Amino acid sequence: MAACVLEPNRPRIGSTILGHLVVGFVVGVGLVAGFKYFSDKRSKWRLQKIAGIHLLSLADEFDFKRLCKESYPSHISFLTFEKVRWVNEILEKIWPFVVEATEKPGKEWLGPVVEFYRPTRISSLTVEKFHLGKAAPHIDGIRVQSLRKSQVHLDMDFKWGSEGDVVLNAAIMGSNVSIQLKDLSFYATIRLIFQLSDQIPCISAYVVAVLPDPKYRIDYNLKVGGGNTAAIPGLGDMIEDLVHSCITDMLEWPRRLIFPIGDTPMNVTSDLELKPQGKLTVTVVRANDLKNMETIGISDPYVVLYVRVLFKKKTRVIHHNLNPEWNDPDSVFHFDVEDTETQTLVLQVKDEEHFGTDKELGVTVVPLCVLKPDTEIEIRKKLAPSLDTVRVKDEGDRGSITVKLLYHLYTETEQLRAMVEEKEEIQAKEDLKNAGVIGGNMDALTKSLKPSRNGTETVESGVMKVGRMMSKGIKSFIHDSLSPR
Repeated sequence: MAACVLEPNRPRIGSTILGHLVVGFVVGVGLVAGFKYFSDKRSKWRLQKIAGIHLLSLADEFDFKRLCKESYPSHISFLTFEKVRWVNEILEKIWPFVVEATEKPGKEWLGPVVEFYRPTRISSLTVEKFHLGKAAPHIDGIRVQSLRKSQVHLDMDFKWGSEGDVVLNAAIMGSNVSIQLKDLSFYATIRLIFQLSDQIPCISAYVVAVLPDPKYRIDYNLKVGGGNTAAIPGLGDMIEDLVHSCITDMLEWPRRLIFPIGDTPMNVTSDLELKPQGKLTVTVVRANDLKNMETIGISDPYVVLYVRVLFKKKTRVIHHNLNPEWNDPDSVFHFDVEDTETQTLVLQVKDEEHFGTDKELGVTVVPLCVLKPDTEIEIRKKLAPSLDTVRVKDEGDRGSITVKLLYHLYTETEQLRAMVEEKEEIQAKEDLKNAGVIGGNMDALTKSLKPSRNGTETVESGVMKVGRMMSKGIKSFIHDSLSPR
């Protein structure tokens, strides 16, 4: 029987090669897939990081404080303005020439302005001398923005303090006095808007405005020719009102001055002009817990309210009442609003005085940004002794005031009509001033004092007539006191 010999298993060369190819293919595909996965993940992470950095670049100091809360690092500071030392060096060199060049034009320009905004108790006001002083302004920084197409916005952190010399001649209660303003200082952010064009010099017009800033203020000293300010009660307040009215109503944003360059088309300057955007309807409801300012008797309160100082309105006087209530058709007033984001409604509660200046019982402001179109709200605000918390330290309770507010956005037709009515109101008020019915353009008008179409007919209450008769006696008394003997 033949022996059965078994041959050992020999590897199959073809199967081995095929297996290696399969393994290599699988490993290769896995490596490529892994590389693609991690590459996409890394790319996605980098995009998220770029987006995060972009969002952080848009965030301001308030956003960072809100995100970090108590962990906000104290060493972080935000420099929104770029330093411009070279601009200040140029200003110092050219300032003497600027002062010399602006003396005569400044006097000619300022004269009509102070006369238009003069306080009621000053019967006339002229500019005798205008000199800006030797100290040049200082610009702490500049910020350039492009907030609208074809416009460049240049904001300057502007500081100026100088021993300027501005002399005003005023007629106050029958006496002519010379008022010298010195040690002038001005701190504000000034905005220049350049309207770009395709033609040389590439700028068709520019706009000058002062941005609202709580640190914005003007300090000055007063000297009255032939005496001191104590001889005329309230003179300092009158000059302060004059300066404040001129700045806020002419320059403080959204107010602005427009200067066309060359033959600028009317449509360009029209686009830059400030236009009313809506109408604010205010109903004065009541005041509560007012502080009595009378030594004998009880105060006679009324409310002066305005959005722009040029268009002040006032309610009727309620006699001998510290909790007065109006809330009637004669206590409903309408105001044009140009910018709800920056403008405010000012409410002043005053005490009518038959002799002397009316005392201020309290004042408050209502930001118009809280209003929604065509939605009436009733709001109650606490009164403060003054809006200038730096100068006035009185923290006593002055009571509160309640008003109803309704804001309506203008259509294009309503906007055009409002612009025409605003010009007519200014002209009518000027006619009332020239007719001797009101003391000046800054007077607050009541519902009983309405200009007719020709701007001269009015309805005058008996209280106003009596007040005018009393003022004549006061004028003659002060005139005799100030006249040289």
